[in-house]
Amino acid sequence: MASLVLSGTGILVSTKKFRSGIPARKSVVRCNVAEPLKFKENGHIPTVSAEQATFPSFLALNQTERYVIQQNDTRLRIFSGTANPALSQEIACYMGLELGQIKIKRFSDGEIYVQLQESVRGCDVYLVQPTCPPANENLMELLIMIDACRRASAKNITAVIPYFGYARADRKTQGRESIAAKLVANLITEAGADRVLACDLHSGQSMGYFDIPVDHVHGQPVILDYLASKTICSDDLVVVSPDVGGVARARAFAKKLSDAPLAIVDKRRHGHNVAEVMNLIGDVKGKVAVMLDDMIDTAGTIAKGAALLHQEGAREVYACSTHAVFSPPAIERLSSGLFQEVIITNTIPVSEKNYFPQLTVLSVANLLGETIWRVHDDCSGGFEPYSSLGID
Repeated sequence: MASLVLSGTGILVSTKKFRSGIPARKSVVRCNVAEPLKFKENGHIPTVSAEQATFPSFLALNQTERYVIQQNDTRLRIFSGTANPALSQEIACYMGLELGQIKIKRFSDGEIYVQLQESVRGCDVYLVQPTCPPANENLMELLIMIDACRRASAKNITAVIPYFGYARADRKTQGRESIAAKLVANLITEAGADRVLACDLHSGQSMGYFDIPVDHVHGQPVILDYLASKTICSDDLVVVSPDVGGVARARAFAKKLSDAPLAIVDKRRHGHNVAEVMNLIGDVKGKVAVMLDDMIDTAGTIAKGAALLHQEGAREVYACSTHAVFSPPAIERLSSGLFQEVIITNTIPVSEKNYFPQLTVLSVANLLGETIWRVHDDCSGGFEPYSSLGID
């Protein structure tokens, strides 16, 4: 996995260990749109042409060709739901494929209709559909897409879920509560999925709720590679977990970030989506604090944590998260001036109205596309283990 190390000049540099793990694919049409999207003063999201854009360094193609994909391989099909078509298009573009033709519409009473517009008989089908807001509608759409592929005699059906909704309901914290994550896993399995590809699940135990194989991809390499480009002195860094539950995630991130020190924000919840910061464990005075979480919902936890870090003398605060749920009033809290930069990925689409000057959006399309290739090829051709891409 990519890591950041201290150079002789005291500047963070990336080890770029991913370079040797990704084979060259001569027959792939490269779509290099994975660099961060920055908010512009005119309020428009910038577009990047294929000629201008570049791959992030951790997915840079190897100079040594290991094998060439057969251009006439028609057994792999990718279909997109309506939740995040832009990410689906980027994935297909990275893989040198066209998105499959599918018809999805809503009836006047809200029911969802799905029809595949091409044959998938005997094919390996990948359905890209995050269950982001509106979660129930997108989840139901995914289930119907899976059912349509199963009834069309697809050989294997993989549900590619960049953001797995209901993942926070993974245990009982009080009596008489449901464990919705297990229920959703059962629904996806019973609908006919043969495999699930997910990105940064809220907790690793969610993988055990599925009775089918789960490939768990981590978005940390994308964020690490971007932070390496900022050339922050490693002596000034401290990684901060916004709550006790995220300590393991933050510790692993800090280890790759030049083995940076770790700080923990102690908080107590008084209700759902309500957080109160209580105390800070660790030293952040005069340092650049990097707060890491798997998702930002209402931003209450991370905003109050950032306020505490400034009170304790932190020089700058960066917020890093894979999933940008951005439920109100998240935008107001994140753009209030507490953060030097808010770094997220595009597992959930961010509408243009929710962009603000400090926001940076990184793409996980190349990471997911490479994972799909490796799953499809059963990791053949002398590849390094899945761990090279952060895949469990």
